[in-house]
Formats: sequence, C-alpha cells, structure tokens
Amino acid sequence: MPGARLSPQDRLAIATGLAEGLDYAAIARLIARPTSTVTREIARNGGPGRYRAETAQRATARRARRRPGLARPAQGAAAAPDGRDRAAIADYADRFADLLVHLGLPRMVARVLSCLYVTDSGSLSAADLVQRLGVSPASVSKAVGYLADQGLIRRERDGRHGRREQYTINGDVWYRSLLASAQRNALLAEFARTGADLLGADTPAGQRLDTAADFLAEIGADLVRAVERRRSATGMS
Repeated sequence: MPGARLSPQDRLAIATGLAEGLDYAAIARLIARPTSTVTREIARNGGPGRYRAETAQRATARRARRRPGLARPAQGAAAAPDGRDRAAIADYADRFADLLVHLGLPRMVARVLSCLYVTDSGSLSAADLVQRLGVSPASVSKAVGYLADQGLIRRERDGRHGRREQYTINGDVWYRSLLASAQRNALLAEFARTGADLLGADTPAGQRLDTAADFLAEIGADLVRAVERRRSATGMS
C-alpha cells in the first residue's frame, strides 16, 4: 500500500529497476509509491550505485531497533499529550539525519543534530541522547564534540543536576553552517590562486586554477552577503 513502509519485495524491485537503468519515477510506478519515497530510500541506503535490497532492509531494521526513546508507540497511543504523532516525528528525525549524511555529515553527528532540532527545548543531556538514539555514551560524546567545535551547538551546565552538561542547538545553526561553507570556499580560492601563480597564468593548468579561484571567491562572497542580509532582515542576533 502506498502509505505503508517499504517491504523486502519493494526494495528488491527498486534494486532491479536501478540495475536495469530505470529512472526513479519509473521505479516508483512499478511499486505504486511516490517518486519521493523511492528517491529517499535510495539516498539513505548508499545511492543509485551502491543500493542493495538486502542491505537496505537490514539498515531499516537497525534504525527501528536503535531508537528506543523514539520508538513507534502501540496502536491507539501514537499521539503525544500535545496531539502530535510521536512516530511521525521519529520518522522525520531519521529522514532528516539521512539527508544530513547525504550532504556530508558523519552519521552519528547527523543523528544528534536532528534529534536536538526536533526537540522543543532544543536542549538534551548526554543521557537523553543515549536513551533516544540507542547508542553508547562514547558515540554521543564524539558527536557533540564535533558539533561544538563547529559552533553548531553549545555546552551548558544543568543547574538542577550539578555537573551534568546539556547540549543546546544554536538558534542560528544554519547561519553558522553557511558562513563556515563560505570560509571553506575562501580557503579553496586562495589555494587555487596560489597554484595558478605557481604554474603560470599563461599555461592551461594555471588558467584552470585561476578560473576556479575566481569562481570560488565570488560564490563565497555572494553567500556571505546573502546570509548577512537575511540575518539582518530577521533580526537574528
């Protein structure tokens, strides 16, 4: 059924369709699902070149087992006291993490970030994250260290529980992320410019690097201007 989870047979049909060179829309028609479902399934399980039905099925089972704090409630108990569907929120958090992995974040980092993002307070302790994600404290510690180093979360002391730390997502997380991307572009542009000077601006290799440097520098500057303009318009401090 279109609204149900993918079955092993669906995943086998997806793998077969990819092997036969079908596009995502054609595969979606074969299994009577939305194209977005097929796109998400393939992206979260290795991409079109690495998708395997058995591996995808095992990964789905692992994802279902490893989130005890966000597990799907029993039938008739899906709604939280505020009326929201906890199972749907848990599924969204998983898909959010998969998207972040696809964009380049390490998986555990992505899972911690998505978990914090869908929490109303935007703040959880290490114990909370261990319980919600079903992972080890060491895994959480490494992930929050990465996020803190990138300025995407901050560590705060929980006054109610002595020395216990809370990890809080920054309200300007996307602003910080985009500025970091602009800074990476600037570094690449500078490195490319150095290479162009070394090889000589009149050589094909030098011209190639010079063109790359111009492009990266311009994109980085445009990104900074756009982010600062949006930040100013929304009154973000």
